Amino acid sequence: MIHYNEIGLKGKNQPLFLRRLEANLLRATGEAGVRRVEQRSGRKADWEVIRGRLHSVFGIANFSLAERVEPDMGALKAAVGNALAGRTFRSFKVAARRAYKQFPLTSEDINRDLGAFVQAQTQAAVDLEQPELTIHVEVLPRDLYFSFGREAGSGGLPVGVSGRVVSLLSGGIDSPVAAHRLMKRGCQVVFVHFHGFPFLDATSRDKAVELAQLLTRFQYRSHLYLVPFGEIQREVVVGAPAPLRVVLYRRLMGRIAEQIARREDAKALVTGESLGQVASQTLENLAVIEEAVGMPVLRPLIGSDKEEIVQQARALQTYDISIIPDQDCCRLFVPRHPATFSSLDEVRAVESQLPIEKLVQMGLDQMEIQAFEFPEESREPGTPRVAESREG
Repeated sequence: MIHYNEIGLKGKNQPLFLRRLEANLLRATGEAGVRRVEQRSGRKADWEVIRGRLHSVFGIANFSLAERVEPDMGALKAAVGNALAGRTFRSFKVAARRAYKQFPLTSEDINRDLGAFVQAQTQAAVDLEQPELTIHVEVLPRDLYFSFGREAGSGGLPVGVSGRVVSLLSGGIDSPVAAHRLMKRGCQVVFVHFHGFPFLDATSRDKAVELAQLLTRFQYRSHLYLVPFGEIQREVVVGAPAPLRVVLYRRLMGRIAEQIARREDAKALVTGESLGQVASQTLENLAVIEEAVGMPVLRPLIGSDKEEIVQQARALQTYDISIIPDQDCCRLFVPRHPATFSSLDEVRAVESQLPIEKLVQMGLDQMEIQAFEFPEESREPGTPRVAESREG
């Protein structure tokens, strides 16, 4: 029994959101035995797998394993009595919700009638404030459902209802968290990773692949663009003063990511930048970097401190991957004292001496694209895999 979250506020657009949530639920749980989202019994499906999967489906307020009975109070009492056999609890309450208003009893009537039955059978006390057990009852047109307790869902909106974005995936702690936050707001996220291979080892690239695989469990299909950036950086080093290199690198990354976004019909870029965290993330530098891009740049972590981001990364299980030591391309050809307050005029003057269009095209021509799906029936449950790989 699943209750959705913000979808109830969507008015005339609600059917679109519900169809997307239905498709996402089937994608997430079909491998575990669910064949329709109106699956009415968990007995033939693997509830533990389904339970774990539902925590990763956005758009859900709460869920529970429910049992269906005929729309009759006698049948409800008998089923609840059987389900409670062997259970011990000191207090309880009944929480009925009557979606089908033609049912002869009101929600309060159901609460009192079923509550009296349970109390007589178990001798437990009724506690409406802090019960040890809550018996939820849902009244629908053809059925009654009951369940014991509920689990909180992830909230948010179903992935896919808010359009597509391109997220720069660095391999560090921040960018996977930023991507996840956009998924929670209903966006399908395409990943782009810039790496320094062959000047640096492949650790950063491998980490990005692993992070994209892990994050795919929240959106079921992903593309990862792997862009070799070392040669581009070397060209910048030859023609640019050292303090401005980091800002120039970031502007080039933005331009390349924007072209990928237009290929993917994405409407915005996403970064894991947090204000003031490093030299390139001052307000002045962020403004200069964003000026190079002709579409919105979303920064969901801009006001978050590092500890907040780390806690969410741990919850997402991306943290242990992100802290693996690597040779990030951002550390390649980086000066000891990068500019923290670059000016747009100064940066434009330097760029006028660089083959910017050629460098952008170099990245696009040499990039590799990998595709991922979750779940994959040929793999162990919970393990995505690379489904496709091709050159750009």
